[in-house]
Amino acid sequence: MFELGFKFLKFSAVGLSGLAIDFCITFLTKEKLRLNKYFANSLGFVFAATSNYLLNKTWTFQDTNPYAVTQFSKYILIALIGLVINNLIIYLLVNKKEISFYWAKLVAIGIVVLWNFIANYNFTFVAN
Repeated sequence: MFELGFKFLKFSAVGLSGLAIDFCITFLTKEKLRLNKYFANSLGFVFAATSNYLLNKTWTFQDTNPYAVTQFSKYILIALIGLVINNLIIYLLVNKKEISFYWAKLVAIGIVVLWNFIANYNFTFVAN
């Protein structure tokens, strides 16, 4: 149980770096380039997911699976499901509850991190 908790803490630390990447990309594309907020959100999410995969593979799970393309595909599939959940939460909070976009995004990330950890722990980074 301790090992699982430690992996979750490492996963969360990696997630914080992804959060910074996500928010920076989202802000730049939404506010500076004036792209659609959901497209900007998706770009931020994809850049963060790619960075997080590399960090989680090497640091969190210390994974040595030689089939990185297959593994990355699994990781991205999980991230895409998370992205759908993320955008749905943002849509509901912004349009139905009138919460600001960035607060809604923060709530969505908090929920999606749980999905991502559980799915990746059980599906992507399964012990060889």
